[in-house]
Amino acid sequence: MRIGKITIGSLDDWALTPGTVTSWHPTAAAAEKVRQAPVSSVPVSYMQGQHLRNYHERTAAGLDFSRQIIATCEVPGRCDIAAMNHAVNAYLRRHDTFRSWFEHTGNGQFIKHTITDPAAIEFAPIHYGDMTVEEIRAHVIAIPNPLEWGCFTFGIVQSQGHFTFFAAMDHVHGDATLIGTTMLEANAMYSAFSGGGQPLVLPQAGSFDDFCARERQYTSTLTLDSPEVRAWIDFAENNNGGFPDFPLPLGNPWEPSGSDIASEVLMDAEQTERFESACAAAGARFVGGLFACIALVEHEFTGAVTYYGLTPRDTRRTTDNFSTQGWFTGLIPITVPVAAASFSEAAWAAQASFDSGLDLAKVPYYRVLELAPWLRWPQPNFPVSNFLHGGAAPLNAVLAAADLGLANNIGIYSDGRYSYQLTIYIFRYGEGTVMAVMYPDNPIAEKSIARYMEAMKSVCVRVAASGHWGRVA
Repeated sequence: MRIGKITIGSLDDWALTPGTVTSWHPTAAAAEKVRQAPVSSVPVSYMQGQHLRNYHERTAAGLDFSRQIIATCEVPGRCDIAAMNHAVNAYLRRHDTFRSWFEHTGNGQFIKHTITDPAAIEFAPIHYGDMTVEEIRAHVIAIPNPLEWGCFTFGIVQSQGHFTFFAAMDHVHGDATLIGTTMLEANAMYSAFSGGGQPLVLPQAGSFDDFCARERQYTSTLTLDSPEVRAWIDFAENNNGGFPDFPLPLGNPWEPSGSDIASEVLMDAEQTERFESACAAAGARFVGGLFACIALVEHEFTGAVTYYGLTPRDTRRTTDNFSTQGWFTGLIPITVPVAAASFSEAAWAAQASFDSGLDLAKVPYYRVLELAPWLRWPQPNFPVSNFLHGGAAPLNAVLAAADLGLANNIGIYSDGRYSYQLTIYIFRYGEGTVMAVMYPDNPIAEKSIARYMEAMKSVCVRVAASGHWGRVA
């Protein structure tokens, strides 16, 4: 799927040419220093903890688990390996999340081991020689698991006239913002070093450790009587004590499965503008209108009178410099009464729910589970809907890199494994609005996702045409 000048998809969608592969991995000395790192006084963040628990439990059950984010781009000419070596190590030493690794202590709990000296981190290039496209893809995702240090790698594929740069990183060390951070910082550092100039001077990166400490301090003050906790409890109790389910069948989540991604153009540029006008007339923004449409689609499929959904939000603050590497994402619960509602009524309600829930992103559901243990851990295939705007972070940084010509053929890919959640993306950019869904690769899910996206397109187009909707299923 193309969004402007970038490609988004699964690993099999990465179009590249065979070439000579060099990738960066920890030196033996660095690996040993980090292995001996003491237990940190900084706690594991709640989002990291749920990722590690899901990875551990799915792996123990003989199931795969999507965990990597892969970013790629092409750079003209021949790679200056020495300059890239400087750039990779400068990048890793700059961000404190890379100084830690995680240990399972039992009962779904994890602790963090951390070194204090960033200079102890050293990655070195290893030359692997010529590889086919299939071998390159397998090489890129063959990184350590999230319970080992070094579950991130960088490399290049040298071809005739250009080289392809890739970064593969476990989600435990970053959210979607890492794409822009990695591509812009690494590329700028490499350009400075390869040009024979001085090392690039960047503003201080901020500290993910500081975020983890702040999160734990804040959440420790919450009780069952805290309004934010009560809001999460009410949301969960309206969903059988947990997170909402997808409205259509997705197959057996306990059978091994890879992932696939399907996409659908919901609206072209003109329809997108008209849809936004309909949202504004309802007193809502674009995101409120989208969730109103998602709510109607679910109502048509299931008859549910109220839609319950989840959407992520970046919880970085100004003090985090917005370029700090780490997992800052929280979840916002969305509630939309939809039965017999007009588009205007549903869009207004969705916008109000979204806006009132913004602060709930700072209250991890996994902290609420500690306070309300009668609630359920999220079950497999719960849907999370991501809205990404081409004019806002993190998508704008990647689109800007492409538009500025800093790199060619920029790509963002999943690792081809299936994650614990069903991930829905809606992208708005200059050419219109596109939906993509990453789903378990089986015939049942494939049919359901095609039906779901067709219904979503139908209702969005209907609203764009008239400002109103009708039945879509």
